[in-house]
Amino acid sequence: MSASDLQANITADDVAVLAGVSRWTVNRAFKNNASISPATREKVMKAAQTLGYVPDLRAAALASDRSNLVALLVDDFNNPHKLVMLERLTRALRTRGWDTLLVNTLDREDAGPALMNASQRRVDATILIGIQFDDEVLAAAHSARRFKKLIIFARTSQNPDTISIAVDDVAATREIAQYVMRRGYKRPLYLAGPRTVSAHLSRKETFVALWKEHTGFTPDDVSVAAYDPNLATEIIDTTLRPMATEDRPDIVVCENDALAIGAIDCIKHRFGLKVPQDIAVIGFDDVPQAASANYRLTTYRQPISAMAEYLVDVLENSGTEDMDKMFLGKMVIRDSA
Repeated sequence: MSASDLQANITADDVAVLAGVSRWTVNRAFKNNASISPATREKVMKAAQTLGYVPDLRAAALASDRSNLVALLVDDFNNPHKLVMLERLTRALRTRGWDTLLVNTLDREDAGPALMNASQRRVDATILIGIQFDDEVLAAAHSARRFKKLIIFARTSQNPDTISIAVDDVAATREIAQYVMRRGYKRPLYLAGPRTVSAHLSRKETFVALWKEHTGFTPDDVSVAAYDPNLATEIIDTTLRPMATEDRPDIVVCENDALAIGAIDCIKHRFGLKVPQDIAVIGFDDVPQAASANYRLTTYRQPISAMAEYLVDVLENSGTEDMDKMFLGKMVIRDSA
């Protein structure tokens, strides 16, 4: 018999005998937040390590109503902020005993099948991070009645069958607009990403409305189909190329940092201009690249760690109250604006 076969035959009863505790104490030692003293837990874990015992998580899940597994559906990997969100989310989940099934949703047509596939894995919740999940997809997912919780992370949804955990876009954009006005910029161009129906960002609409309210003028805006720095570079090039120097914007306000990075690359390398002396740029998210010497990007930092911790609170909450929550971040002032 192989070593792996011997290990597979080790049971909780064997661990209990070696540790000098009951079988139920062994079971509690492997559960998060179970009532057990640190000394007893350490004794059980030492015995388990000695014997090579690993609890059967599938059997434990079948015996309870919770699998401690969540499906994490993500798209738009050209956006560097997705990696930040994934790192913070998975860290918060693993620290508190949750495992993750990661699914890359390729496009809108793939979003529905990906949701249905995730629902077949007996997950406790499905977390959506991306732009592909519109009302039709969310309605189809909910009608299947397979999700205990359907969570939209870092965006807001008006769908009543979802839980939204996001930064307060209106408050954040108001702070950005006020900063732009205080710095004396007069001709902003707003660079937006894709306009989705359900999982929506309201940053562009808020900035345009605030600027018109305070100045009487509606600022120009352009958008791209994805949060891709290369697409941002091309749209800024296309927008600025036919303009006379005096008609160019004095600041490009971007819906996120991926677009801001592409805008800066275009301004510097396609036009040979200086940021912020010729055209300033402001972003949103505070991705790691924003602090680099190449960009020194002024941006708005989302409190992703706090949002991730709250998401785990939602997973562990068995109540039926409204669990939507909006967070406030903060401006990070650097050299680009």
